[in-house]
Amino acid sequence: MDTSGKVIMCKAAVAWEVGKPLSIEEVEVAPPKAREVRVKIIATGICGTDDHVLTGSFPNVEYPIIPGHEGAGIVESIGEGVTCVKPGDKVIPLCLPQCGECNSCMKSNTNCCLKTQSLYNSLCEPQNLMPDRTSRFTCKGKPVHHFLWISTFSEYTVMPDSTIAKIDDAAPLDKVCLFGCGFSTGYGAAINTAQVTPGSTCAIFGLGGVGLSVVMGCKVAGASQIIGIDINPEKFEKAKELGATECLNPRDYKKPIQEVLVEMTGHGVDYAFEVVGCLDTLTAALASCHMGCGVCVMVGVPPLGSQLSFDPMLLFTGRTLKGSFIGVFELSCCFKLQNRGSYPDVFSLKLL
Repeated sequence: MDTSGKVIMCKAAVAWEVGKPLSIEEVEVAPPKAREVRVKIIATGICGTDDHVLTGSFPNVEYPIIPGHEGAGIVESIGEGVTCVKPGDKVIPLCLPQCGECNSCMKSNTNCCLKTQSLYNSLCEPQNLMPDRTSRFTCKGKPVHHFLWISTFSEYTVMPDSTIAKIDDAAPLDKVCLFGCGFSTGYGAAINTAQVTPGSTCAIFGLGGVGLSVVMGCKVAGASQIIGIDINPEKFEKAKELGATECLNPRDYKKPIQEVLVEMTGHGVDYAFEVVGCLDTLTAALASCHMGCGVCVMVGVPPLGSQLSFDPMLLFTGRTLKGSFIGVFELSCCFKLQNRGSYPDVFSLKLL
């Protein structure tokens, strides 16, 4: 049945208010307007950021809202002026817009499109509603807000055409949904942000899905020592399978883990990645770096309102502290993958 131009009834996971669990509801999804795309979501990942929505620790969120930002699906219909995709195309929704017009999109060394609300500045367009300040979701007669313009926790969703990337028809949607955030964020932190060098030493604080993606990036980059760090030893086997040379549990040591790492390497690691979102862990990661040239990359998202405080002497001798936003990848609507590195062939995926 042709649904183009019609309202679609489907299931979605709705967060009605802070602190309440998601509720599976029947929602109405309106047709896309100009420069918008309606997508049938086939698969979606669950990220820590989605939990931040439920706990109220993600900025600028309005309720009720449909979370989700790691998805993959098939274009159901398109609005006027959309040229980058057509109905039937396999796509990945992008939680980080790529408008191609703003100051950041015109630069080659950043992916931080100024249309994303995550940058906390006055130029941001709130992404709880579509760019025209209305919603395409209705539930129980009430408008429901969008999340990062994509809301992948709905069977159908509508998004601007600047937040979508066409992928190869052979791509397995249940796997490539992780390219929307989790895998790209971790792998890109190693390849693009840190630019890990062959023969280097790396420490990854946190071995969840994103941390394991950092491990993979370090391995592909040719690091000779990749140290995984987590308080859950059940993660160690998978980390080693993906490239970690050794794994440490901070609870097994009587001294701070940064001191353990400095002793292990003799001078500190060349690259450290904090993938937990904990300020104490971030300080430890920075302190574990080589005092003269170590690079610490902040990948995890700390709680809303957090303030970082550490001894400035940690930076004085030459350490570098950097942030990494979705791995500095630009998945554009131009049918191609633009980046400063490359994805491994872990999913036999080809992006156009």
